[in-house]
Amino acid sequence: MALLGENGAGKSTLVKILTGLVRPDAGTLAIDGQPVELSTPARSRAAGIAVVQQELSLVPTLSAAENMAIGGGHVSGLWTRRRLVRDARPYLELVGLDYLDPAMPVESLSIAERQRVEIARLLARQARILILDEPTAALADVEIERVTQLVRALADEGRSVIYVTHRLDEVFQIADRVTVLRNGESQPPVAVRELTLDTLVARILGRPLEAMFPERNRSDGDPVLQVVDVLTDGLAAPVSLTVHAGEILGLAGQLGSGAPRVLRAVAGVQHLRAGQVSVAGRQVVTYPIRRAIRAGIAYCSDDRKRDGLFPIRTVTENLTTPALGAVAPHGVVVRRREKRLAQELAGFFQLDRRRLDHRASTLSGGNQQKVALGKWLGVRPRVLLVEEPTLGVDVGARAEIYAHLRTLARDGLAVAFASSDFAEVLGVADTVATFYRGRLVRIAPATELSAADVLRDVTHAAAAKAASA
Repeated sequence: MALLGENGAGKSTLVKILTGLVRPDAGTLAIDGQPVELSTPARSRAAGIAVVQQELSLVPTLSAAENMAIGGGHVSGLWTRRRLVRDARPYLELVGLDYLDPAMPVESLSIAERQRVEIARLLARQARILILDEPTAALADVEIERVTQLVRALADEGRSVIYVTHRLDEVFQIADRVTVLRNGESQPPVAVRELTLDTLVARILGRPLEAMFPERNRSDGDPVLQVVDVLTDGLAAPVSLTVHAGEILGLAGQLGSGAPRVLRAVAGVQHLRAGQVSVAGRQVVTYPIRRAIRAGIAYCSDDRKRDGLFPIRTVTENLTTPALGAVAPHGVVVRRREKRLAQELAGFFQLDRRRLDHRASTLSGGNQQKVALGKWLGVRPRVLLVEEPTLGVDVGARAEIYAHLRTLARDGLAVAFASSDFAEVLGVADTVATFYRGRLVRIAPATELSAADVLRDVTHAAAAKAASA
């Protein structure tokens, strides 16, 4: 059963009810036709329900094996490190982490690897009812395929699966039925075979989506960002790119492709080992990141929770933090200036100005992403670099973010983004650069490429091409 809906539609609340974190005000819950009371997480687990949350719940300082044992039930008696590692390994192998040392601390793993550890922990609990809340949000296509195959296999074994996702193509790959929540109300379930992508989008939004991607009316200006023979950790060969004013460049690649590494090196998040970066014809030093900002380069991370937002601070503070020099010219924040800038940025990204004094953590995922992007406009950048611009964002908010990126390009910015969603790359970018195992495979206009072309480039089919380049 796919459970779908825009951010704020009520999906997370329903999941919390099923996992014992929220008590329902009315109604009944039944398992095998018998009423049950899921008033605590312990009762939910005892009833055979397990969940992989959208927000990772692993303890960073513990190992993968230790995290899997916590509340798992698959390990009884005396715990020893050797035993935990032994018992964890089969479940890690099921999710494609056979190469992983179960004794490694979780904090040393990538986001994609942590997500798969979460799924392995769910499997270790031998639950009958599995709830997967955005299990593939941080994964690239190869990892997504592995997870979807695993989910289908679990259903074939006789388990019940509730699958929450914003990736609608996954629905048609694995789901039998779809339930859509809209504005807190449940719509009647529908068999997937009776739906098309257009009708499913219309059910989610309550209106037809004429076009997910904004119209291209690219008008290239002068070269703004020039990257020449850049080499950094995670790249196997130097990379050269140019982005013009008014242009959107999409960097397509799977996990480990090196595409995000290029953006991070240009943005000063990691060191350049070789090569040059120029903005508007002037060579610049971008490390550390404050130098990149001064050079007119803004960077939005793929992990807004960790380094894109201050969740416990207000939306106003988040929007104005990069531009402290403008709102605190003498080291003390001038509230009038801060409020004026926040309202200006909120207006551009269509954020509710009535919520500017609320904590950023209270916003939906889509609105949090708008804040993570919008805050950089306060520094008036020449270049905007974005990793995974719509990670964990619903279909409606995706369309808005795409439109904002296009508007920024029309206003003269040079925009570059890295994404593992190839439909996103082809739909939003003017020019596409494909990457495979740390190498740039090719650069081409988006209109000259198909999804099959991109997929061939970023998978094993590109190996010979990249090696001979």
